[in-house]
Amino acid sequence: MPPPPFQPHNAPTSSTSSGTYGKHRLSTVPSSLNSAASNKQRQLSHLNAQLSQLHAHLSDLDELMQITAVQADHIRALGGIHGALLMSATKILGEGGAGAAAAAASVNNPGEDDGRGG
Repeated sequence: MPPPPFQPHNAPTSSTSSGTYGKHRLSTVPSSLNSAASNKQRQLSHLNAQLSQLHAHLSDLDELMQITAVQADHIRALGGIHGALLMSATKILGEGGAGAAAAAASVNNPGEDDGRGG
């Protein structure tokens, strides 16, 4: 009795045949091809899982980049406010800083007690 014809690996991998020994199963795909196909399927499944994980991480990265862009605008505005505060403090205290302002106040008001006692 001739062997059954070769079937593609997406077809059923076994068939029944009746012969002089009764009904028994014959494998239509050699074991090396069967194991190669199962390895390929396992690798494709693993690759698909990694691709799904990569897609999720890229979505997270996109969301974080959008948040970072908004925060960068706010930090720029905060820097402007900080600069304005420094400029106004310089204008109020004068160019010499707080020490020069205190010395100028004691020169302008010599009759006041400077707290040293005496």
